[in-house]
Parts: sequence; C-alpha cells; structure tokens
Amino acid sequence: MKRLLATGNEAITEGAILAGCKVFVGYPITPATEIAEAMSRRLPQVGGFYLQGEDETAAMHICIGASLAGLKAMTATSGPGFILYMDPYGWAISSEIPVVVLNAQRVGPVSGITGAPGQGEFYLSRYITQGGNFETIVLAPNSVQEVFSLTVEAFYLAERFRTPVTILADQLICDGWEDLTLPESEEEMARMGLRVLPRRVKEGPIFYPDTDEIDIPPVVLGRGTGAAVSDWTPTAEGYDIEDMRAHHQHVYRLVYKIRNHRELITRHEAFFLEDDPEIIVVSFGSPSRVVRTAVTKARAEGLSVGAIRLVSLWPFPDELFRASATYLSVELNYDGQLVREVQRAAPKDSEVHFLGKCGELPKVSELLEAFRTLAGGKALARIGWELEAW
Repeated sequence: MKRLLATGNEAITEGAILAGCKVFVGYPITPATEIAEAMSRRLPQVGGFYLQGEDETAAMHICIGASLAGLKAMTATSGPGFILYMDPYGWAISSEIPVVVLNAQRVGPVSGITGAPGQGEFYLSRYITQGGNFETIVLAPNSVQEVFSLTVEAFYLAERFRTPVTILADQLICDGWEDLTLPESEEEMARMGLRVLPRRVKEGPIFYPDTDEIDIPPVVLGRGTGAAVSDWTPTAEGYDIEDMRAHHQHVYRLVYKIRNHRELITRHEAFFLEDDPEIIVVSFGSPSRVVRTAVTKARAEGLSVGAIRLVSLWPFPDELFRASATYLSVELNYDGQLVREVQRAAPKDSEVHFLGKCGELPKVSELLEAFRTLAGGKALARIGWELEAW
C-alpha cells in the first residue's frame, strides 16, 4: 500500500487511472479544474489522452466519442457545467455508452460562489436529460479515500450497465486534504474491495436487445459493427426508427436494466439503528460527517437518535425507509431535495423534517439542538438567513 496526503481531486484522478481511464476531456471550472490538471499529467504516463473541450457540452460529446472508440472516458465539472451536459448525457443514456461524470457541487443557484460547497444537483443528477423514460446511477462520497474508491466503482458500474455514471461530490471533498491509501497490487485492490472490468466489445447484429440483462458489452464502432449510434430511438440493430413498439422495448431496457439490478448499486451506512431509534437523521456527502459526530454525541446524552448515510443516491433506496420514525434530512441547500424523497419513501405515520445550510456545513451544536427539539415533540425553527428548517 502507498499512503499519501492528497486532495479529493488527486484521489479522483488516481481512481480513474486505476480503473483504466484512457481519455479525459473537460473544461476548467472551480472546484474541478485540478482534476483536469492532474489528468493532463497522469494520462500520458499510462498511454492515455487529455483534451480540453471548447466548452462543457463539447467535452461530454468528445468523451462519448472516445467511449464509442473503445476507450474508457471521464469528464469532470461543477454545477454550471453539469447542466450543460444535459443533451450529450441523454445521448449516452439512450445509446448505452459508458462514461464517468464527476460533479464537484458548489453553492448555487447558477454560478454562486466557487469556493463554497453545495448540494443543489441531487434531483438534476436523476433527471439529467430531457424526455424521461430512463434511470440514472449516482454515487455520493464523503471523503478523499471514498471518492477514490467510488471513482473506481463508477467505471465498473458504467461498464456492467452500459450507461453513464455520475459521482456527486462537493467542493469540500474535492478541495480537501486527507490521507489517501492507494493499492500497489491486485491483491491489495481485492482487499480494498476495488473492482475493475476491462472494456469489452459487443458484436452484432443485435446491439440494443429487448431485455433487462446487464453485462452486455458496449457498442464499439468500427469493430464489426455498421450500427448507427444516435439520440433517436434505435432498432435492435442500432438504426433510427419512428416506431412506438421499438421505443417501448428500448426504454424498458433503459429503465429496468437498472431497477431490476439495483442490489448491485445500492450502498449506505447505518449508525445506531439496532434499537429502532425515535429519530433517524438522513444525509449524504460532506454533511454526513458532521451528522455522525452529532448523532454519537446525542446518544451519549441519552437521546434516541440514529442515522442513515446514503452512498448511492439513484436509484433511490426506498427500502431503507421502512421504519416508522421521525426523520430529519440534513442537506447543503435551502430548498430541500433529499427530504422530498424521504417524505415519499417513509411510512405515512412518520414525521419528516428538514435542516438546510447554504454554503457551509451545519455545526454539531446546531444538529444537537435540532435533535433535542424533535425529541421534545416541538417543530424546528429556521434561524434568519443562516439555517433553513421545517
């Protein structure tokens, strides 16, 4: 094992290299620019290619082209660039093209503040393109070490599911410095639970089968295929068609290849749920670290509090919210996004509350006060412009 002091952006780069990434295309944007800088150094060392696109849309399209040429590809951006991926992202979903996308979220709306973290793209990462009739795979790290391992996992899932995979990080994770352990052998990779799947090639004549099966190799143009790859509904052979039956078959695959294999995607951490706590705190990304500390302190006070940290966000893990309890969603936004899914998934006799901060992590003291308030049967109250709560 090799141990380093590294930023999340460096960890992302090393995870991508380990996973077999050969092409990175991006456009400078804080706080993801350092990924491009690191990739420009590292990829030539492993026979790969770095390119700066003329803008974010071009960067994503070039990644799609590289993947269709048989090379594992990745791009990275922040919220203002992520929204510009909408059209090519849909192209990759519909044509089942593996690509890894890293979104280093910062506070919004729009450009916001470049050096402050946010969690404003929770729903955008699910509904990333027009037209509906698809599912997405989204992973959310909360540390430098985890963003390394989830980058490796994102490439693995992209290959198995033939789809783009989003890593929804934030500014604190990408810019933050922490210990990073890197494997130096296949044995060490196995001990760390890292999985790498080499690129394979789907031979014709059927390129888009009417099935929910996974582990079907991606289409690689020029390798025995004459199939077109466009954003129109394809026939099984890969040619454009204006036919509803073909469309139904195609979108069935786009939805159910993910829904019917969600157990391969879903991952989470649970804290102090064994005794069925009265309050369950839900979070993801950087806020989850503060939540864990606050919940541990609350237990020491005798409060009946537990926590769920979501590592995979989409498809949403409804099955984690079966207990009747008081739920509190802690997020880095004011509008409340994750909380809406908790409201939908939780039993009808549960209470669901929200605590949101904008651009900075909640304090442990603020969370403890919220736990005490909820334990006392009272409603949370917002604090001026500093904290939103319902």
